[in-house]
Amino acid sequence: MSLVISRPTRQAARLALGTASALGLGRFAYGLLLPAMRDDLRWSLGEAGAMSAANGFGYLLGALVTAGAVRRWGTAATFRCGMVLTALALAATAVSDAPLMLLAARFAAGAGGAAVFITGGVIASGIAARAASGTPITVYFAGTGLGIVFSGGTIPPLGEHWSLAWAGLSVAAALAALVSWTAAEGGREEPAATGRARVRPLWGIALAYLLFSAGYITYITFLSAYLADRHAPLGQVVLTWTALGLAVVAAPAIWSRPTAHWPGTRALAALLGLLAGGSALALTAPTPPVILVSALVYGATFMGVPAAVTALIRKNTPPAGWTATLAAFTTLFAAGQTAGPWLAGLAADHTSTDATLAWTAILCGSAAAIAAFAGRSRR
Repeated sequence: MSLVISRPTRQAARLALGTASALGLGRFAYGLLLPAMRDDLRWSLGEAGAMSAANGFGYLLGALVTAGAVRRWGTAATFRCGMVLTALALAATAVSDAPLMLLAARFAAGAGGAAVFITGGVIASGIAARAASGTPITVYFAGTGLGIVFSGGTIPPLGEHWSLAWAGLSVAAALAALVSWTAAEGGREEPAATGRARVRPLWGIALAYLLFSAGYITYITFLSAYLADRHAPLGQVVLTWTALGLAVVAAPAIWSRPTAHWPGTRALAALLGLLAGGSALALTAPTPPVILVSALVYGATFMGVPAAVTALIRKNTPPAGWTATLAAFTTLFAAGQTAGPWLAGLAADHTSTDATLAWTAILCGSAAAIAAFAGRSRR
């Protein structure tokens, strides 16, 4: 029997190159490059976390202006501009080791990533609504895994040549922009698509999302530093990151149905609970097999959280408020992931890189409890 992929899923798959570029390359690949940049530029973990915070701050400001950009230029055009900005920012990261230049480039990558993330989520939500399926949303977010797999397979062999790695990432991001260009067409552009944000009715989900954003980012930002401190060989680093990325790609097969059909916040709470447990697992016995399982659990869950939140917004918000509500939630998300790496890095400077994984486990565990409570309170 032949496998037939529906047209909405094919469109979502090309659209997924947006998250592959903006998140997989523009944000998470930094975790792979952190050890080489830290050694070459003599950074502390706090300073390394500040670079990630700059990306988060750019993401925050990008989230604040995206709704206005959509009103002015439309959803598809804003998505495409975000893709181009991400590629240019990655190229800029390759050309200088000056701290201010690197901070500005990471900031720009974050701003472009926010535009892609929000508008791509709106387009994927529209595809899902027309298809009466949650699959396009989860496929869109799973695209992040493609970027992680590409980064995990290409960056570690380059060793100390981090500038060359950033240049390669910029080329990959440019190609992703070209392939996803026509996938950004989400149908008719409705003027009401940028209506009022509705956050207060979803306060429990919003709080859980804030804690998640401050927690999840530290695991993937400092994973390679954690491995480097344990003198992990090149093969283990490549295997760990590639497995993590493949788990992200596989996540739609695991979470598409729960995200679409489980009642209330049950899917969100389950994702956050598993994410917390997977992060803590690496601390229980830091051996290669255990770390690999930890990375697999992390990869299979962390991008499912934005997908679950997007689905909850779509279920509980009128279509006119999707863009504004997604932008508001992405602003909360950006605020959390701006502070998270810097604070966790400071803690790790006074303890060890174990603190960064513990940070993820504690915050995501707390978010799981809040999501579960929010689900009960909405009944």
